[in-house]
Amino acid sequence: MADMTADRVSAIKADFRLFLALVWKHQNLPAPDPIQMDLADYLQHGPTRKAILAYRGVGKSWITAAYVVWSLWRDRDRKFLVVSATDQFAQNWVRFAKSIIESFPLCKGMVPEGDQYRWSAFQFDVAGVRPNPAPSVRAASITGQITGSRADEIIADDVEIPRNSQTQVMREKLHELVKEFDSIITPRDDSTITYLGTPHIEDSLYMVLAGRGYTVRIWPVRFPKDPEKYGSMLAPKITEALAEDPDLAGTPTEPRRFPEMFLQKKEVSIGRSTFALQFMLDTRLSDLERYPLKVADLIVMGLDHKNTPERIVWASGKDNVFPDIPNLAMTGDRFHRPLGVSKEVVPYTGCVMTIDPSGRGQDETGYAVTKIRNSQIFVMEVGGLSGGYTEATLRYLAMVARKHKVNEIVIEANFGDGMFTALLKPFLRKIYPVTTREEKAPTTQFKEARIIDILEPVMNQHRLIMDPEVIRRDFDAIQHYPPEKQRQYSLIHQMTRITREKGALLHDDRLDALAWAVWYWTQSMGLDVETEMRNEESRRLEAQIADMERGLRPEFSSVNPTPSSTWI
Repeated sequence: MADMTADRVSAIKADFRLFLALVWKHQNLPAPDPIQMDLADYLQHGPTRKAILAYRGVGKSWITAAYVVWSLWRDRDRKFLVVSATDQFAQNWVRFAKSIIESFPLCKGMVPEGDQYRWSAFQFDVAGVRPNPAPSVRAASITGQITGSRADEIIADDVEIPRNSQTQVMREKLHELVKEFDSIITPRDDSTITYLGTPHIEDSLYMVLAGRGYTVRIWPVRFPKDPEKYGSMLAPKITEALAEDPDLAGTPTEPRRFPEMFLQKKEVSIGRSTFALQFMLDTRLSDLERYPLKVADLIVMGLDHKNTPERIVWASGKDNVFPDIPNLAMTGDRFHRPLGVSKEVVPYTGCVMTIDPSGRGQDETGYAVTKIRNSQIFVMEVGGLSGGYTEATLRYLAMVARKHKVNEIVIEANFGDGMFTALLKPFLRKIYPVTTREEKAPTTQFKEARIIDILEPVMNQHRLIMDPEVIRRDFDAIQHYPPEKQRQYSLIHQMTRITREKGALLHDDRLDALAWAVWYWTQSMGLDVETEMRNEESRRLEAQIADMERGLRPEFSSVNPTPSSTWI
């Protein structure tokens, strides 16, 4: 490269892809493939707020390390902060970037000499940089000390890993940590924040970046069969290739490095859901397995307080999507109206109120009011009250019980050894006398697993019918909480984000109250809806016959001494 012309050097400075190809050749690596070249071009020319989501093994971290070196080769005073999930990964990243500077001929003269420069495991300067408190490159873990740093470009490289995103608490903490980037980025027009990553969970940090002003671009390992689910996030070159040749769908995007046989073996070895996340960048399949409760399994319809249609048929088509209703469920998970209801209406056969008490902390006292008919459960009201066992909370619960004329109140007993029930009873005596009893939660499994085991089969069979006002009130009732905490208290958010992992939710009070209600009716759920309807029809016919017999008995009596036998 010593005899490289000035024009050639200028071309390399203008196009990072040329620099990358030379570095890869110098490192005795295969020439960058088309996906890597497309990713490199986006690193250089993409917007100042962007996220690069690419399959595992594409080399996005090492491509970005080369990009940082290339940027410093062009402008030695530019400052970079590279944030990774762990200190070890940050150290490996710095080591690779320094190896390029030390060995690549075009970087000759960038290795600093003298005590005035930094050249450590986590930060370094390049030769010729003007004195500055900030190093040319600093690498740190997301949980390390980044406050007080300054950088023209921040690269968040795989800051989300399973270890720091398994639970809702962990995810909330991670979301707060990355907000610090906006405080430490230098106020320049070309200041840039770039995320590099692979989703490890459905509720991934990377999936919410679009709502924060970032442009998200995705490179999956196969051409997707349904590219529309990626929306505008799918890399344009992949979209264009599919448009030109639809038969590419389902085939590898880079068959030279990742042939189909390799991908099939990988999918078998790591599992379908993990492959969908880490290689197809598709979080939808993980939803089905990791988050079992879907609002699409509900039936949403206006409910009468006394009667309900005898037959209600679930639907899932686009024509039955419930309009104009707040939806805090996962993307693509929608509320649906029933396909149809019968003209015949029948009274409910029972009404119960369940309560999940809380102390004086940030948890709510959750409550749910449900009714039942033909082994279908009707959700009339669900809510949460802050303030623990205050007088206002107790009075409100008694008024809710009176409003719905509940037959019984069931209270979770794992709180204060009956204290909550004892405090509630005086208010019930004044406002709405009703039977109360306590039940203890099973201790053989985590609360999360218990809630799912109760709700999942009922919802999968579409036996849970919810009034749309429950959903609207649930959304309105969380608005008084700080914006960053509102969703945590929502019934719909809790329902669609719960997993079997302990501590998956920061708050579960409203969902737990609903689970208690479904559990209460469990003894009735063994009855099939159709069987119950046939039994109801038989009972109604028998009643009609009895009414007719009573009405006709005098006439028959004057003619025939045995009217019932004549009627039969």
